[in-house]
Amino acid sequence: MQVYRLDKLDIEILSRLLNNCRTPDSQIGKEIGISGVAVKSRIQKMLGQKIIEKFTLKIEPPVLGYSVLYFVVIGKELGDILNKIRLVGEPFFVVPCVGGITVCSIVVKENPEHAMELAKNILRDVRVLSIFEAKNPEIRSDLTKTDIAIIDILLKDPRMKIEEIAKTSGFSTKTVARSLDKLQNDEAIQFTLIYNPRKMGEYIPFAVLVSVDDVKKTLSKLKEKFEKSFLQNPLLHLDKIVLFLYSNNIYKIDELGQKIHEVEGIHSVDLFIPKEINFPQKWAESTIVHAKKSKTLHLAVQIHS
Repeated sequence: MQVYRLDKLDIEILSRLLNNCRTPDSQIGKEIGISGVAVKSRIQKMLGQKIIEKFTLKIEPPVLGYSVLYFVVIGKELGDILNKIRLVGEPFFVVPCVGGITVCSIVVKENPEHAMELAKNILRDVRVLSIFEAKNPEIRSDLTKTDIAIIDILLKDPRMKIEEIAKTSGFSTKTVARSLDKLQNDEAIQFTLIYNPRKMGEYIPFAVLVSVDDVKKTLSKLKEKFEKSFLQNPLLHLDKIVLFLYSNNIYKIDELGQKIHEVEGIHSVDLFIPKEINFPQKWAESTIVHAKKSKTLHLAVQIHS
């Protein structure tokens, strides 16, 4: 099979799908200046080459009754790290990076402060660069039983057509459309994809974790200066922002990191170049199963390994 080389249009398509993989091909085409048919063809080529590994639904655990702990560790095999953190909670986000660094997070049901102390103890023979609880006070959600049933279907295929969802769920197309509109406007639920950083050709994806005083004010400044380099929308925490960027020049990455550090209101900057990206769904699937069986919408259930 001939290797498919990404160009700027592919990056534009990938960026839009990362932010909402349900965006119609025709809409993407209109935004970037090509036909919807050409967009579909490019997506199929990226899927065929495994540049796009799969489309997925990323649900922020707090809306389902859980807390999230993030870790940045160095110097251990990925399997060893996962075995250790599973003693505290289910993996939510696992990204091995260049330089032997692994960025990962776990979903925890118990008190997050207690879970953090437990995790520190379990990881005492691992060099932990950072550990923190992820919090986003802006996240609100009012999921209904109907939404949960539709999310269960979308976990398998987040790009499924409304008519197919209606047929599978037994809901009307009107009900499905209303729920989809609600879910796509919920900050806690992201229709996205997993891509392979190793197959991006000359384009290098990277993430920048910044610690700040004022998230909204600093994010506004970062968007003003660096939005043209955004690969997808930033991830916000209580006092942290994660920027997802890309460059076609390895030498410009450090330079960009330095420029970000100079922005007023930023205390620290950590830069990561991913080697692979994983969003394990076991925790979400388990929660949805329990929620569907429940007579009430009580989502805070225990995850069983």
